[in-house]
Amino acid sequence: QVQLVESGGGLVQAGGSLRLSCVASGTFFRLNLMAWYRQAPGKQRELVADITSRGITTYADSVKGRFTISRDNSKNTVYLQMNSLKPEDTAVYYCNAQMISAYWGQGTQVTVSS
Repeated sequence: QVQLVESGGGLVQAGGSLRLSCVASGTFFRLNLMAWYRQAPGKQRELVADITSRGITTYADSVKGRFTISRDNSKNTVYLQMNSLKPEDTAVYYCNAQMISAYWGQGTQVTVSS
């Protein structure tokens, strides 16, 4: 059983930066694949980035070169550093943990103004 709590969302101007955090708690030995997804109004949830327990990362084409996913296994925390934000990045960002089952956080709102 895993509980995920995201934080760090907010309102920023285009070109600004935000750092999202996701803290996992519950009964588990190790977090396996961790990921950030996002969902904008009227659109399907999409994968933004993921990171394996060994630190291997994958990014959506739309965020390559701007976003960086990282994790601190000792703190059971995954981060998403978002730079050069664009209005099209506006969405609710969700943390995901892949164990035997998939677990989701409640999401944190990111709004990027022009």
